[in-house]
Amino acid sequence: MQKRKLGKSGLEVSALGLGCMGLSFGLGPATEKKVAINLIRKAFELGVTFFDTAEAYGPYANEELLGEALQPFRNEIVIATKFGFKEGKTVLGTDSRPENIRAVAEAALKRLRTDVIDLLYQHRVDPNVPIEDVAGTVKELIAEGKVKHFGMSEAGVASIRKAHAVQPVTALQSEYSLWWREPEKEIIPTLEELGIGFVPFSPLGKGFLTGKIDANTTFDKTDFRNVVPRFSEENRKVNQALVDVLAAIAKEKNATNAQIALAWLLAQKPWIVPIPGTTKLHRLEENVGAAAITLNLSDLKEINEAVSKIDVQGDRYPEQMQRMINR
Repeated sequence: MQKRKLGKSGLEVSALGLGCMGLSFGLGPATEKKVAINLIRKAFELGVTFFDTAEAYGPYANEELLGEALQPFRNEIVIATKFGFKEGKTVLGTDSRPENIRAVAEAALKRLRTDVIDLLYQHRVDPNVPIEDVAGTVKELIAEGKVKHFGMSEAGVASIRKAHAVQPVTALQSEYSLWWREPEKEIIPTLEELGIGFVPFSPLGKGFLTGKIDANTTFDKTDFRNVVPRFSEENRKVNQALVDVLAAIAKEKNATNAQIALAWLLAQKPWIVPIPGTTKLHRLEENVGAAAITLNLSDLKEINEAVSKIDVQGDRYPEQMQRMINR
């Protein structure tokens, strides 16, 4: 697989990473450990060198899983993890106090079975802690050799600029896909200006863009899509129009919906690295195949024109989670 550099940082990763959250958290029951380890190692065999986790995914279980799965080839890959929630639990709210950042980093090093974290993200901006203090703490961890790069997730432009002035931000991780294009307004131009890489999560619209979810789909009771407004039955009916457009284009290109959605993201900027997640080997192989698809200017124009006629319905988060983004 081709490699990409995240902004001006020099951090080189595979063009597509693997978002590992769903193996342990958020999308129904956790994947059986042996199956999950096999999938992570298969991703590496297919050329993926960028793996994304967080203390909050479990909490802790996902980092422990990656630590075991990636240990045999630790020096050949890049691991990104995150701090920023009380006790690693999103429901308890944010906690980016310097002492918590340090405690989380030390614990993550053990769980990940490594002596350095390649990319450490602030999971969500904490309104109670100056962002300069957060960036300063990570700067100290970098100086101590415990962290290599600093990242932010779902941060707003003002926070990104303030943090970047203290400790250069290597990457921003936020949602971006054909059904959530808000970052194009302010975030992407800011990242380009500052030389920061962009790591889109949910590049397949939490699975919706694959075409495998419709108005009749039922989710496991532990699947957080049950509380996402965009996934209400009524909104899924309306949003099916976007999937239908994607399916028509995919057919033309002899590809799948998922591959076109990912190829579209890769075509936006050379410093964008999507991190699709999956629990299934055949989906992993399908997603990795997107890196070999090139969309030309005509293809991109066709996609943009078709998608621009569709008004996607529903917020992407419940109200409480909405308040945690773009701070």
